[in-house]
Amino acid sequence: MKLVIDVKDNKAELLLEFLKTLSYVKVKAVPAEESDEKAAIIASVKQAVEEMKLVKAGKLKGRDAIEVLNEL
Repeated sequence: MKLVIDVKDNKAELLLEFLKTLSYVKVKAVPAEESDEKAAIIASVKQAVEEMKLVKAGKLKGRDAIEVLNEL
């Protein structure tokens, strides 16, 4: 499992040192901009999947691809 944890800068080093002491945890620091961008993409994809499930269940009306493309 991968986790993204948002930590205040002044506490990050302490947390990293603690996590490194755990043999079952691999630690990799990721720049905040990169993790924020990935989180936004993942959230967007999750929302799209949920909407598709609602469309398939008949609880939400879908739109034609041409209609969506015309919005661009």
